[in-house]
Amino acid sequence: MTGKWIQVQAHDGGKFGAYLALPPEGPNTKTGPGIVLMQEIWGVNAHIRTVAEQYANDGYVVLAPDIFWRQQPKIDLAYNENDTKKAFGFMQALDQPNAVKDIASTVAALRAMREVKGGIASLGYCMGGRLAYLAAADAGADAAICYYPGGIAQCLDRAATIKAPLLFHFAEKDGFIPAEAVEAVKKTFRDRDNSCVDTYPGVDHGFNCWGRPNYHQRSAALAHGRSLAFLATHLG
Repeated sequence: MTGKWIQVQAHDGGKFGAYLALPPEGPNTKTGPGIVLMQEIWGVNAHIRTVAEQYANDGYVVLAPDIFWRQQPKIDLAYNENDTKKAFGFMQALDQPNAVKDIASTVAALRAMREVKGGIASLGYCMGGRLAYLAAADAGADAAICYYPGGIAQCLDRAATIKAPLLFHFAEKDGFIPAEAVEAVKKTFRDRDNSCVDTYPGVDHGFNCWGRPNYHQRSAALAHGRSLAFLATHLG
């Protein structure tokens, strides 16, 4: 199984890259539901491309848009001090409203693919987790999975517009997302039968990324399993 870069038409006339990963070929794997995969601040790097292929191997058609393309195309940064400083710079300069519109374009491109059969979920990590949430509010995603979504407490005013199912994965010892923010998310969605907030004990922000020191295999595996169950339930 190999992924490839394709071009997606932006709402304002430009084009941006998106990494496409398809399910492996077989008698029953020609089609599948879709996932728009949202990057961390390090870009659609080797880790995110591998995650795309991981979900493709689970039977999903995955498209990971280049969120920073308006600043610099195809950012591909490593998890070292120098690249992380650059990554925070790209995040701070992000035009979020345009990014959400680009995600909507990605959702539309995915829906138009003959390989896609079923619903489309947004799934993202940190900055991408916040964007996955906003995709459920404003970009047409049918469901959203948000791994340790940075800045989520500042986006809870969008909750009233979200009818799609939501799954949140939080780290108990998150150094970037305070416990008060997690509690605010729980309070906001506690009465919704189609939403779930899971917290992983003893782990820190970024526990799903095997390229980072905070990676925690057991928590990552548990979260992945819960994500697959959520997707199977809500995407058809």
